[in-house]
Amino acid sequence: MPDLVDDYFLPGWRTRTHECAACEWRGDSRDMLLQPHEELSEYLCPRCEDIVLVVRHPDLEQVRAAAAAGHPEAQEQLALLQEYLDRQPPGR
Repeated sequence: MPDLVDDYFLPGWRTRTHECAACEWRGDSRDMLLQPHEELSEYLCPRCEDIVLVVRHPDLEQVRAAAAAGHPEAQEQLALLQEYLDRQPPGR
């Protein structure tokens, strides 16, 4: 069963060592193959391509809360989202 990260803004998930249940490869997310999806991202073992890690993408409220708490990545994401929203025609 893959490891699950429910809180995208949880510190350290990118560098935590994970082990592939299928082939026992060990490493962190930076060494894995990324398969992004709409609601989550799957990180695959670079050796056998089994799913090792699943990370849920944050929703807008989670981004806002993390940004308000001072999380730099969340602040950046929120600024990008606001920039996008500011470019939308009124009434959209």
